Amino acid sequence: MSEIPLVAGIELGGTKCICILARGPDAIEEIVRIPTTRPDETLAAIEAVLDRWSGFVAIGIASFGPVGIDRRGGDYGHITSTPKPGWAGTDVAGRLQRRYAVPTGFHTDVVGAALAEARWGAAQGLADIAYVTVGTGVGAGLIAGHRPVDGLMHSELGHIRPVRMPGDDWIGSCPFHGACLEGLVSGPAIAARLGHPADEAPADHPVWTGVAEALGQLCHTLVLTGIPRRIVIGGGVMGAGHLFPRVRAALTRSLGGYIALPEPTLVDTFVVPPALGGNAGPLGAIILGGQALGDSVGGSGSSAFMSY
Repeated sequence: MSEIPLVAGIELGGTKCICILARGPDAIEEIVRIPTTRPDETLAAIEAVLDRWSGFVAIGIASFGPVGIDRRGGDYGHITSTPKPGWAGTDVAGRLQRRYAVPTGFHTDVVGAALAEARWGAAQGLADIAYVTVGTGVGAGLIAGHRPVDGLMHSELGHIRPVRMPGDDWIGSCPFHGACLEGLVSGPAIAARLGHPADEAPADHPVWTGVAEALGQLCHTLVLTGIPRRIVIGGGVMGAGHLFPRVRAALTRSLGGYIALPEPTLVDTFVVPPALGGNAGPLGAIILGGQALGDSVGGSGSSAFMSY
């Protein structure tokens, strides 16, 4: 295996950014956390960190979204229709690439986390996985053949409309879709329904039944894409470990025996928590940077990022 190059990674989150200079989880030179405020202020703070680092040969950015991922599109590297005030239309990747003149990889934070969990974490050795985060929002990142699944746009499976449980007519909290998945099971959605933070609800509270059923339907949808050999689910809401058995059971019921392959049938090893914790996103940015480097030089110098 070729030596892993030194990459500067940025996980750009809605409330904080994590800048990391690393070759991988066992070769981290520095991690710096900064708050996400206004775009100019935040990007200037990121640049101040990168300015004092040396030796990195690529930059990777794993960002909150929605984002532009089509390299032929005018909005590539931009944050697009985000509801986060002031950030819609912000050019993140282009600004940093122009300043540092190194290959720059860019994708969603959930795709970054999926890449990291497949390379070093709970799906180590698998080329095709899904990573789901259930926290302030709900997002799903898909990778196939070690690469993000890209097309018209990145996946926005947090906004599918699950079948509602009988008698549940709560309107949901998503400003776009009301009772879509994110509007039903995100941390703010659960808090809006209960009138208090989700982590204050005991494990036997009825709200968790609906959360698990909706997430089971998301997993059902992911299975039917034909892509993931494992689904990794992280995020603050899933910190309530009691949800995993319920989500697995909901997935099994929802599939109804239609998919007879061993992976989803062995549901305890198919739907799993992450292994990298809070480092999944930043380490995913490192992989995105390494893949951009490989693309720019025909794969040399970064083969360790191109396969697991």
